[in-house]
Amino acid sequence: MKCSSPVLALLGLIAALLLPGPQMANAQPAGSRVRGTIESVNGQILIVKARDGTNVVMRMAGNVRLTGVVPISRDEVKAGAYIGVTSVRAEDGTDRATEVHVFPEAMRGTGEGSQPWDSVPNSTMTNGGLAKTVTGNDGQVLTVTYKGGEKQVVLTPQTVVVTFVPAERGDIRVGAKIIAATSRAADGALEVTRISVGRDGLTPPM
Repeated sequence: MKCSSPVLALLGLIAALLLPGPQMANAQPAGSRVRGTIESVNGQILIVKARDGTNVVMRMAGNVRLTGVVPISRDEVKAGAYIGVTSVRAEDGTDRATEVHVFPEAMRGTGEGSQPWDSVPNSTMTNGGLAKTVTGNDGQVLTVTYKGGEKQVVLTPQTVVVTFVPAERGDIRVGAKIIAATSRAADGALEVTRISVGRDGLTPPM
């Protein structure tokens, strides 16, 4: 009996799920984030090429939350906004923003605080209210306040500025750049609970 190519593809996917080879990294720790490009979509199963070049097999949860990421004008980074900032400490001691995401008002309060981050080495994520902006020698200095503290970061010409918009299942397609929040399901599968997907080829910068 001959097998059609879709059947062969499905069999290959099942084999990849059960017998991950050296290029199929599926041993992600619980609660990890996977950043990369979608290589394959088959129902609830995604294969994502991670930044290190390995393929990660994951399963979208039935209640997976999808969010689009789109670029916006720097004019939206203004006092009173609720923002998130990924920053890295420079040699001169200043914290320089690699990206800023402006939250929609409905998401105010999300992840408030400052903590180590994993987008780039030695990075920090700070979410809070933008108290003020001051123009400095190296760029715009943002003062971000949160419960228990505040942080000053420099918005440089290289800083990427984005916001979040609703996303649909149709946005989860081959070639899309995503950040997937994962956890381990009861059956041991790597399960995706949240996905941030870049629109129009954008790589989510956070």
